Amino acid sequence: MDNLTLFIALTGAAVLLQAGVLVAMYVAMRKSSARMEALAVEVKTKALPTLDTAQAMLTEIRPKLQILLENISETSFAVRSQVQRVDAAVTDVVDRARLQVIRADELLSQTLDRVEETSEMVHKTVVSPVRQLSGLMQGITVGLEFLLGSRGRRNGGSSARRTVPQDEMFI
Repeated sequence: MDNLTLFIALTGAAVLLQAGVLVAMYVAMRKSSARMEALAVEVKTKALPTLDTAQAMLTEIRPKLQILLENISETSFAVRSQVQRVDAAVTDVVDRARLQVIRADELLSQTLDRVEETSEMVHKTVVSPVRQLSGLMQGITVGLEFLLGSRGRRNGGSSARRTVPQDEMFI
């Protein structure tokens, strides 16, 4: 029976060891529970008043925030309408400026065309007849000089006759 006694002794020792472990776990849990309760009390005493204060502040600030949001909404609507008006005005100014530039371009083109036409007309009606008249006058002058110059040679006049450069004969 010696084995049976040993077995019972070992089983008793294992049960006592388990009981000791359970007692140690109970003591550790008791300490942890005490710490958790202390922590919960500390949270209640410190955090809950802060949360209450924050909630009170939010309750107090909420109407003011609502008014602020309404004002911002109204302001953004007013700004949007003003921007649309300014956009319309700028578009109108740009369109009018573009139209004026087109008109100025047309006016300048017409003026340049008229100046060119006038220049051609002056050339045809004034310059050409003046050249023709000048050529005719030079021809008559040369003819008269020739006739008067020949007569002067016959009468014993001076032998020096006036020479007309060829450039002056034709214009």
